[in-house]
Amino acid sequence: MGHDLSRLRDHSESVDVYVATAGRTQEVFARRRAEYKLNEGTVRELKRLSGGYVVVVFSAEWCPDCMRNVPVLDLISEATGLEVRVLGHIMRDAKSSTERWRIPPSPVEVKEFDVVKIPLIVVLDRDGERVGKIVENPPPGKTVEGALLDILRRT
Repeated sequence: MGHDLSRLRDHSESVDVYVATAGRTQEVFARRRAEYKLNEGTVRELKRLSGGYVVVVFSAEWCPDCMRNVPVLDLISEATGLEVRVLGHIMRDAKSSTERWRIPPSPVEVKEFDVVKIPLIVVLDRDGERVGKIVENPPPGKTVEGALLDILRRT
């Protein structure tokens, strides 16, 4: 059985809202968003294939890989219409020897998705089934949009 997309939407925020309201990281997100240029051919193909998919991202304002990749996901969402939802404000739990993330403020979904490293970018189909993921960064030689396209092409 897949993840409950309705519940995930209720517990998350759209990537554009997350990027625009990320506190002190907002400036870093805005600069990355302004400087990054999406691959147009990849975006065209993503737009063609992305109907019915939802991307769920686990992020934190302190995470350098999140600062690099989440603004790119915002651009991808804007350019393709791909729904990208962010479960943010993840915090490590340094006081626990058994739990990696402190809940709250980290969303409870970190356990459901077995989040070990962030950003965790998970692609779900319309039934909430996982069809692919990107952990921390795209594979070497790939862009975020290229890695997402690879995932959608395999489904």
